[in-house]
Amino acid sequence: MAGDGGGVGGVEVENSSDFAAVPDAFQRLWTPHRMVYIQDGQQPHSDDCPFCLAPAMDDEKALIVARGTHAFVLLNLFPYNSGHLLVCPYRHVASYDQATPDEVAEIASLTQTAMRVLAATSRCDGFNIGMNQGRIAGAGIADHLHQHLVPRWAHDSNFFPIIGGTKALPRLLGDVRREIADAWPTSEH
Repeated sequence: MAGDGGGVGGVEVENSSDFAAVPDAFQRLWTPHRMVYIQDGQQPHSDDCPFCLAPAMDDEKALIVARGTHAFVLLNLFPYNSGHLLVCPYRHVASYDQATPDEVAEIASLTQTAMRVLAATSRCDGFNIGMNQGRIAGAGIADHLHQHLVPRWAHDSNFFPIIGGTKALPRLLGDVRREIADAWPTSEH
């Protein structure tokens, strides 16, 4: 290893000034344990697509908060924050460019309603909204289009995920689902 010749316990330590590229202002958190997820992923068999199975189930069991004509909204089973929603078309389609105009319009409409409902029920300060298109882009379920809607609050990040490998979620999924479903406007989907 390159370095200044110093080390700890006889082990040579890398000096960051010897790293490739030009130094920048970013802090780095190295998480090599995530490579298993990145390389192997957790893609279900096409017959086991959770977004195809969910609509046939009871809303409470499937964590569905609202149903539309072409798409539906459900809680993420593995949320980043309490109230993390997914907006999915009923049709098993992999990417946004394969969705019909009706599906795209309803995904957008359901997302807007979800934002209003989450703002009212959880008093969140903002949202992260996005789609990971394809396995290589990080889609947990790559073969079924879904949009993430993650409520955010000032100071909602802490040291638990980094140091303890733990995400603190203060509310149970069933309670959050019921609150959002009860607040969903009946005139909208």
